Amino acid sequence: MTKRSKAAQLRQLIAGGPVMLPGVPNAAIARQVERAGFDAVYISGAGMANATAGVPDIGLLSMTEVVRLAGYVANAVAIPAIVDADTGFGGAENVARTIRELEYAGLAGCHIEDQEFPKRCGHLPGKSVVDVDEMIGRIKAAVSARRDEDFMIIARTDARAVENFDAAVERSRRYLEAGADAIFPEALQNAEEFKAFAREVKAPLLANMTEFGKSPLLSFQELSDFGYRMVILPQSAFRVSMKAAEEFLRALKMAGTQSGWIEKMQTREQLYELLDYDPAAESWKGGC
Repeated sequence: MTKRSKAAQLRQLIAGGPVMLPGVPNAAIARQVERAGFDAVYISGAGMANATAGVPDIGLLSMTEVVRLAGYVANAVAIPAIVDADTGFGGAENVARTIRELEYAGLAGCHIEDQEFPKRCGHLPGKSVVDVDEMIGRIKAAVSARRDEDFMIIARTDARAVENFDAAVERSRRYLEAGADAIFPEALQNAEEFKAFAREVKAPLLANMTEFGKSPLLSFQELSDFGYRMVILPQSAFRVSMKAAEEFLRALKMAGTQSGWIEKMQTREQLYELLDYDPAAESWKGGC
């Protein structure tokens, strides 16, 4: 790996200022994120589970599935991509393999959480966290396994909801000592907690601005002012697209034609442009 790797690009971005990472469930939306001018993209675990497999975000996708889906995204864009790697898909040896596979697939980094398996969405009740030493073992395995020293290992803690705020802070400090490059405090419950966490934990921090969860929807500027270096919006684009699809299908059922929605659709030409595809260069003139 060289200093031109996407992992190195990501670290340079974070060093230069806060970065907003819209979340995507697939490579097509990742291309839209890049075209919109964003510098990095986040691959949502919930998005992959919901959009691709049609299942809830409770650890049902395997490591192989996540690596493949995340790899499609990473290789579709020139900007760095971070992926949700859940609990690392097993013990320390599984975590190590996960890191190696994600690196090979082209990811710039990932986050690994301290939940017990099977995990749950970080904003739902019923979660549990592993012993601190077990999570430290996951982090050390991840750090030792990476081939590119720039590949970013982000430790996520769900302790705020399971234990308390102080426990989340203390766990995060231990995770940094174990070698984590950044910290992701999940489900902080108000602006003051986000601000206090940044005061207490001196490291690159990731804030999760998911809708309909435990955390308030703070602006990118607010979080930047608090000291957060990465802000993810995991499901926003997916939720907007799902709502639009629901409305379209209801209208289609009633009208029996899609003609009233043509102006709201991405055209064939716009799709081909997004995919860098020139049908005139192909011998086959058909297609969708």
